[in-house]
Amino acid sequence: MIFLDQIFVNSKKAILNLASAFLPTDAILIVSALISIGAIAAFGPFTMMYLTWFERKLVGRIQNRIGPNRVGIFGLLQPIADGIKMLTKEDIVPAGADKVVHFLAPVVVVIPALLVFSVVPFGRNMVAIDLNIGLLFFLAVSAMTTIAIFMGSWASRNKFSLLGGMRTVAQLVSYEVPMVLAAVPAILASGSLSTVDIVEAQGGWNGLKWFVFTPWGFVGFLMFYLCGVAECNRTPFDIPEAESEIVAGFHTEYSGMKFALWYMAEFMSVFTISALTATLYLGGYQGPWLPSWAWFMIKTYALVFVMMWFRGTLPRLRVDQMMGLAWKFLLPLTLINILVTGLWYFTSGLGLRLGLSIGILLVSSWVLVLFNRPYMPEKRVYEFAE
Repeated sequence: MIFLDQIFVNSKKAILNLASAFLPTDAILIVSALISIGAIAAFGPFTMMYLTWFERKLVGRIQNRIGPNRVGIFGLLQPIADGIKMLTKEDIVPAGADKVVHFLAPVVVVIPALLVFSVVPFGRNMVAIDLNIGLLFFLAVSAMTTIAIFMGSWASRNKFSLLGGMRTVAQLVSYEVPMVLAAVPAILASGSLSTVDIVEAQGGWNGLKWFVFTPWGFVGFLMFYLCGVAECNRTPFDIPEAESEIVAGFHTEYSGMKFALWYMAEFMSVFTISALTATLYLGGYQGPWLPSWAWFMIKTYALVFVMMWFRGTLPRLRVDQMMGLAWKFLLPLTLINILVTGLWYFTSGLGLRLGLSIGILLVSSWVLVLFNRPYMPEKRVYEFAE
């Protein structure tokens, strides 16, 4: 089991040992970095390709359809066929567009989607770089997506694209605030911003001491995951791409490989947000019996599955409902959850801690739901003079 757990780490060490026979020490460091970069550069697009296949199959099953089934067995070669199609399609740029920014936007949006892979711990000793501010790096870099999306919408010189871009800015900025605050309980519990340290803090109980099994961890997990769904512009938070209202939103004027880059960034973000959620609250690679990287992939793809399940079953929220959820429900609840986390660690006795935590969270949730009830206008009665 130890061999399987460290099979990828040992494979890299074997390559470096082989290279050390005829390369100087400085060159070995460069080779080590290139191996990590190459693994991320290959894993990101590969993940995007087959997440599209998986989503089409899953949503097809939900909607009583077959999904891709012609190209390859079970349609497994369909993503490759789609990639070839995107590469060979004509690149159309509107006459009035800002051609430089129009070109740069889809390139810029892919960069943060790939960079955040570098701090994701895929397994024990399987992180490209263990930054002591890894979580802060992840949240800061992923926020760059907002700028790239607005660049694409503004450069298109299209009112529908611009509307989609403005919606994106409003949505992502709104959900980034509760998303960051929802991660604070995991930071408090582990005492570190390193993604590896956060996972290691959940290593008790034979690898099952996950934060999600505490009241504050469960609430933090739900809020962080919902904010992550909104950050990825996924259903029911896909207001920036509301096809029924604004054609396709910020990428209306993109075709060919440029459109494929937008699509790639979205699906890579789906994976990385699910991976970070698993890291913060589901123990990351912690778990019994199976190799650490297997636990990490099971948890991450389970969360990806739920995102795709949302798309096949949930309707799109109205923009006022979406913004109200962020500012009037999730934001105050994240602040209350931070208080509950502090009480959990400064209160003695498991029964008292459970009682206080569950009580405060239930009462707070009920009060917030009560305050956010939609206003139902009364039926007007008109009195007519006889």
